[in-house]
Amino acid sequence: MTTATTSDDTLRTAPRFAVLAAAAVLMLGVPASDPRADGAPDVAALASAIERGLVTAVQEGLVSWYGAAFHNRPTASGELFDSMGMTMAHPTLPFGTRVKVTNVRNGRSVVVRVNDRGPFVGQRIADLSRAAAEQLGMVKRGVVKARIEVVDGTKSDAAR
Repeated sequence: MTTATTSDDTLRTAPRFAVLAAAAVLMLGVPASDPRADGAPDVAALASAIERGLVTAVQEGLVSWYGAAFHNRPTASGELFDSMGMTMAHPTLPFGTRVKVTNVRNGRSVVVRVNDRGPFVGQRIADLSRAAAEQLGMVKRGVVKARIEVVDGTKSDAAR
């Protein structure tokens, strides 16, 4: 397993999540000093690294959208899901993190806020709200290849 050191943290490999820090490409995951038995990323360590500006996260893979069936239902963050809001579900990014999502097929981008956990289907990396899917031109396709980049993960933005 590959490890690399940023100014404060040592990060261990996790699939499909590249981190750019101090001009080095790292794989984001669990700090080597505190590995989890299940191998899952340590969300608190990730949140801390993003908040301190130590890492910029970039991930590429399949994204989907979810809408009417979940509208006004509670998300993992506790807020009600708004299918017309600019939000997304992600398995590990901290709630409140702002993420730029780019549809690789057509180049369209949108900035959304993480407020839920998921997706729970196949190898997908994120679920978007219908409004975000419309902006990306992916409603009819349902699933597209996309790149997601953390724009801002600070606590002050999470409260907005």
